[in-house]
Amino acid sequence: MSNAAVDKISPLLPLTTEQSELVERLLAFATTHIQTDGPAVFTIYGDAGTGKSVVLAHLFNQLQTLARTHPTNPLTGTENYFLVNHPEILKVYREIAGQQPHLFKKDFQRPTSLINQINQGKRHADVLVIDEAHLLLSQADHYNNFYGTNQLTSLMATAKVIIVVFDETQVLRMKSYWTESRLEHLLASVPHTSYRLTHQFRMQASDELVSWINDFTHQRLHPLPATDGTQYDLRVFNDAELMRQAIVQRNREVGLSRIVSTSGYPSTLDGGKHFITEGRFHLPWDQYNYTNTPWAELPQTIDEVGSIYTCQGFDLNYVGLILGPPITLDEHQHLQIRLDRYTDVEAFKRRDDLTDPQKLTQIKQQLVLNSINVLMKRGVKGLYIFAHDQRLRHYLQQRH
Repeated sequence: MSNAAVDKISPLLPLTTEQSELVERLLAFATTHIQTDGPAVFTIYGDAGTGKSVVLAHLFNQLQTLARTHPTNPLTGTENYFLVNHPEILKVYREIAGQQPHLFKKDFQRPTSLINQINQGKRHADVLVIDEAHLLLSQADHYNNFYGTNQLTSLMATAKVIIVVFDETQVLRMKSYWTESRLEHLLASVPHTSYRLTHQFRMQASDELVSWINDFTHQRLHPLPATDGTQYDLRVFNDAELMRQAIVQRNREVGLSRIVSTSGYPSTLDGGKHFITEGRFHLPWDQYNYTNTPWAELPQTIDEVGSIYTCQGFDLNYVGLILGPPITLDEHQHLQIRLDRYTDVEAFKRRDDLTDPQKLTQIKQQLVLNSINVLMKRGVKGLYIFAHDQRLRHYLQQRH
């Protein structure tokens, strides 16, 4: 694996004063509550790129160092796990574990794997650190061998301390449908506290552009910042192939530059290639990545189109985003989400506790908007946009 992804969340990275103080607060929370019956939960809220994962990496390294080397600390000898429900990000954490003396690859697990091992009596958990907790399943998923009703509830039944990071704007699938209010309702009966990170670390963009992305993905349209006062490279393209060529050039210059897209194009998990075609532009979707290297760091993926499932949680230097057929602008310049054009069938799988048709439509639309938010915030140095919908494309170009 190249070091690009590892370096972004290494426990050797320097922290800001705020981040250092938060790590100390989290350690104190764990030390206090490990001596009680539990569970006690600490939630870190924050948008994409606000440094949540690097805080967790530092915390877990210190936690395991205490557990494995300190003779008298309350955390001495505790059995602790770091969980993430995202196979690409898990690869990065396990790579980090191989570089630190007190972190083991087995410390890093998918939630379902740990839950099932605990249920079989093979493991127990004292402290759990959960990255991307908005990806935890909130309903049974037999395909993934989870037979409970909620992964967080299952984990709370076993651990003494749980520390999670959570961003409701990164909820992407019905089976992991969460909101902050749903999370807080679940935690109401246990000792819990929270902290919110707000400073944007990933994107070298102005606050105005970050605000524009957040507004766009809540269907509040206003002009793109004409210039955002930074070196951030923001462009809107009328031709997807020209955007691809520009991204290829950026990739030659600085690396880690990729094309990504929303759903809305042929896509089936059948092992075959499925293509996105926009005029002269013609590239296949990302293929399942069987290697230990994250998708974006594989050289050949410059000739593929990434999705939320390969890019969520990762930094790219430049991202070229295709806004697919479901994202349109009506004649009154209102952003519309055409659910009938959405091709990611996994995202909208039915769940028994959500039955109100109007509410379901709203939730599905927000899941699509969340996917746009995730993809728009991948680029550290630049964001290039191509919209399938001609009216939307024209609107973005006129106001750029």
